[in-house]
Amino acid sequence: MSDGMVPLNFRRHPPDEMRDRAGGLCEELKARRSVRHFSPEPVDVEVLRRCIEAAAQAPSGANKQPWTFVLVTSAAAKKAIREGAEEEERAFYGGKAPDRWLADLAPLGTDASKPFLEEAPALIVLFAQRHGAEGEHHYYVSESVGIAAGFLIAALHHAGLATLTHTPSPMNFLAKILGRPAHERPFLLLPVGYPAPSCEVPDIRRKPLHEVLIEVR
Repeated sequence: MSDGMVPLNFRRHPPDEMRDRAGGLCEELKARRSVRHFSPEPVDVEVLRRCIEAAAQAPSGANKQPWTFVLVTSAAAKKAIREGAEEEERAFYGGKAPDRWLADLAPLGTDASKPFLEEAPALIVLFAQRHGAEGEHHYYVSESVGIAAGFLIAALHHAGLATLTHTPSPMNFLAKILGRPAHERPFLLLPVGYPAPSCEVPDIRRKPLHEVLIEVR
């Protein structure tokens, strides 16, 4: 998807401003938490559309943009998605998941019940396209769609909305419910909205920078 080369539109900032911008974004993202208790209050659909548009600016292998975003606000569709997700989750918590995995999940208080899939005013389902509709090759699909997912989560948080990264396994029921073609596979199910007034989240800590950063000079 290219019509040739054009000059780069790039704005360079003074060093002090760069530090302020980087620090501000870092602090904003530090405040983001996964939310499992949503208010039913509706959200502005145009905000959601703009955040999805921002996510679609992510880089991708050979610029194939191998993603489809499905925005779900229908109560009936959300109910069907919840039922499909809970069926898979009951199998997961009922014996499919290794004991170690369940032990790691225990402090988060999760189980097979997923009411947030109906309570949240919107769901965004991100699909990865294995190839184009006409068989066009796609490259680095998982990497490309993963980057777009990160853009989307950051954009929604920046806009003032709460999200939850939800990945019931397997997720094939999403393609069936939403009528997606065979060359698309579900990648991420993202409830979006405002936190419920009584919302609480697990008391977790992120790894400090020195544990995740290695500098080679």
